Amino acid sequence: MLAKYEQVQLNQDERPILTDINFEVQEGQFVYILGEVGCGKTSLLKSIYGELPIIQGEAEVLGHDLTRIKLSKLPMLRRQLGIVFQDFQLLRDRTVDENLDFVLRATGWKEKIEREQRIIEVLEQVGLPEKTRHMPYELSGGEQQCICIARALLNKPKLLLADEPTANLDHENGDRVMKLLNEIRQQGTAVIMTTHNEQWTKLYPGIVWRCREGKVIIDGDSQEQE
Repeated sequence: MLAKYEQVQLNQDERPILTDINFEVQEGQFVYILGEVGCGKTSLLKSIYGELPIIQGEAEVLGHDLTRIKLSKLPMLRRQLGIVFQDFQLLRDRTVDENLDFVLRATGWKEKIEREQRIIEVLEQVGLPEKTRHMPYELSGGEQQCICIARALLNKPKLLLADEPTANLDHENGDRVMKLLNEIRQQGTAVIMTTHNEQWTKLYPGIVWRCREGKVIIDGDSQEQE
């Protein structure tokens, strides 16, 4: 089990956003968090990586008790997770490999040759090995998001979190990102993804959580996963 919430309540400015949250995430699962804007789906994702504190209930992610975790321990948790943001957050003044190397150095990779090898591996994994020396502005939106996924994979996470990763992309590039996330899931990494786009649950089936009226409703599998 990678993550488990029991009777969790999430607050924003002391106001409840979501209450009575109960779920488990297992290795290799693909989970969609669906709901309208403002329903709490991004807040739920933020709670998993410790940005939104959990005041009530029991919550564990990758062996970390989120109700008792100290601020000094949050970087350790986040190094075990892969996180993909909607707005890419690539360093605009650095090449692709410099962006990836920055993360590796920040997370304790000392040896240059090992960092270089890992960068080659993740770029091959996302299908962009030829983009090493490109600047972010030289890439399409879909390519930038794939680089962000490569960045999230650098430390070989068991759990990858993606916040609306296709929201700023056209359908073709969105589909490219979804295929990549599904391949990652098939290799054993669990994926939790927020989206307002229901079509992805039909094209790439997974477990569906719906944020609605202050609750998280578990729909189960949208279709049997492979």
